[in-house]
Amino acid sequence: MKKNIHPKDYRSVVFKDMSNDFAFLSKSTIKTKDTIKWEDGSEYPLVKLEISSASHPFFTGKVKLVDTAGRVDKFMNKYKSRQSK
Repeated sequence: MKKNIHPKDYRSVVFKDMSNDFAFLSKSTIKTKDTIKWEDGSEYPLVKLEISSASHPFFTGKVKLVDTAGRVDKFMNKYKSRQSK
């Protein structure tokens, strides 16, 4: 293995799924400007997620489309002719 290629500045970061307010604390090197007050009373950097294991249909077992930019509608319109076949 190559030495000295992995970052050393890991810190605790809160990742928050904005579709259902699910949040978890983990270690990361990601840079962010937002912060959040966590359950332990400390303030941590915040990373906002569009989808996580708490909202993804594969993990939840529910067929729920999270459409933030009209991507599903674009896809459906593009392939509408193939659906009827």
